[in-house]
Amino acid sequence: MSFFRSPRTMSVRPPAIAGTFYDGDPESLRRGVLADLERARAARPADAPVPKAIIAPHAGHVYSGALAARAYALLEPARDQIRRIVLIGPSHRVAFDGVALSGAESWRTPLGPVPVDLTWAQDRLSQHTEVCILDQAHAQEHCLEVHLPYLQALLDPFTLVPLIVGRVSTDAVARMLDALWDDNETAIIISSDLSHFLDYEACRARDGATAAAIESLQPGVIGPEDACGSRPVNGLLMLARQRRLRVDRVGLCNSGDTAGPRNRVVGYGAWAFHDVTGPRRGIGTTGDTVDETNPVETTERLVRENQALLVRLAKGGVEHAVRQDTPPRVQLKAVPPDLRADGAAFVTLTDAGGGLRGCIGSLAARRPLAQDVAEHGFNAARHDGRFSPVTPDELLTLRVSVSVLTPPVPLPFSDRDDLLRRMRPGIDGLILEDRGQRGVFLPQVWDQLPEPRLFLTQLLRKAGLPETHWSEEVRLWRFETRGVKAAPWSPTDAPRP
Repeated sequence: MSFFRSPRTMSVRPPAIAGTFYDGDPESLRRGVLADLERARAARPADAPVPKAIIAPHAGHVYSGALAARAYALLEPARDQIRRIVLIGPSHRVAFDGVALSGAESWRTPLGPVPVDLTWAQDRLSQHTEVCILDQAHAQEHCLEVHLPYLQALLDPFTLVPLIVGRVSTDAVARMLDALWDDNETAIIISSDLSHFLDYEACRARDGATAAAIESLQPGVIGPEDACGSRPVNGLLMLARQRRLRVDRVGLCNSGDTAGPRNRVVGYGAWAFHDVTGPRRGIGTTGDTVDETNPVETTERLVRENQALLVRLAKGGVEHAVRQDTPPRVQLKAVPPDLRADGAAFVTLTDAGGGLRGCIGSLAARRPLAQDVAEHGFNAARHDGRFSPVTPDELLTLRVSVSVLTPPVPLPFSDRDDLLRRMRPGIDGLILEDRGQRGVFLPQVWDQLPEPRLFLTQLLRKAGLPETHWSEEVRLWRFETRGVKAAPWSPTDAPRP
């Protein structure tokens, strides 16, 4: 059915979550929103481009508002140009087929009304039969309303196109977004949280894999257990791939980082999509950027150009471990921009006979790569529970390897046999997760376990699962590594007297 033939049931959509998801008092709400936006402006890189679309979380302001504000703040330099916000999120309360447009003339929050641009939407969506007016889907839904107070405080007067996505194909969402895209006065916001109610570490692992899928523009591999807004997110990713968009990560966190306990958390992420040709950029904590056009080629270049420094950072962490109780702090201004951007790495220590002496690493990029490598050198020497701490007398016998990870990408498969066929010996590192258990093998493990069936059974064992275990809930992610292998310790690396 066509939405303009559907009935309109309200003239003003009143606030449904004021006083619960955000402060219901106008002045208190304004103060809180402005404080979040001020911090977001301070974190915004000076040369950050204005995105065409963003993904932003939709939890209560105390939980995800600060991260969402960082995404909204990227729109502010174009506040004189942006006149319309297309706001798209998932249905949490009403089950329906298609996409629901609000038929209200305006939406109201404690900060005032926002007019709905129904005529503009009708002009662009009249041929999209999956779109209809369904005010019932909007009446108690939180995922759009929660964004409005920030947008009201940030932008000049703007109009709203509110859309709730029900049961609909990824292709249909992508086509709908495409119809709304080509207008310089319009910005698009996809509203979605990430994983729900896992423990803190399981949430970080799952959300890291979801982030990798978003940043590599892989539609269809993100499911509802990964993101409640998986349908609109996958639709945006499909269109982003077709239009060759650039995507930047704004941030990744969860409720355990903000205002909740860590035994049962909800994940949040924010990304910016740019309708601009050229390489994608990943924003590190310092605002530095790296080329991410091809993650594998980018990682190869990074390691090739910085291999000596990567080894020095790892060895510095090891040396620090035999002298100090706390991890070293890297002076980021003294390292190249590539190593100041967020990255993930493993540091492996071997003894003179080639035996493992320690191995610690990260699966997701959450801090500057230089700091990640130095701390893993420290932890491999001091905190690998399989071994006693490294002593000063051992340093000259050690060899140090550094492996930098490409972003993990979900590995789709239909069953165990299909998974075995899709595994790439000698290439893939694998992350396996099921029933709250997780196991990780670096690509180097293929040297000891060269056959996929054996590799998988041992990975299951590492995850604390039986070798024959299988279930419909098994999930895997693949990644690659590029690094410096077994660099020997030289006399100049020995600790100073």
